[in-house]
Amino acid sequence: MVKIISVGIAAGCVACAIVPAYATQAAAQDFPLVGTYMQNVPCKGDGSDKPALKVTISEQQIVSNVGVCTILDKKQDGSAYKVHVECKFPAGPLVGDLTFTPQPDKTIKFVDRDNTYNAILHRCPD
Repeated sequence: MVKIISVGIAAGCVACAIVPAYATQAAAQDFPLVGTYMQNVPCKGDGSDKPALKVTISEQQIVSNVGVCTILDKKQDGSAYKVHVECKFPAGPLVGDLTFTPQPDKTIKFVDRDNTYNAILHRCPD
């Protein structure tokens, strides 16, 4: 009986270790924008990139020089990704919608709902 319980506990530990790894891979496939980018300039990735142009996208948030945006909802619309966010800016919070459209040259076109800001995001090497 003790052997069966030990095997069960070991199998449970292995499952707990493997499931988060698969969940992370699945999340990256569901939202392939996860990564670090530079706005409107190619990323060198050698430490000489300007911090003010850096954008980091995760499953939960977008961090840039203007503030941190929490991702409230995201969905794919054709080749584009529509993201509903709540952003914390120095002037106060703002809720808005962003669209990220992957381009053939491996960049990502970014625009806000009101088309007041747009950029081309260049992915940085991992």
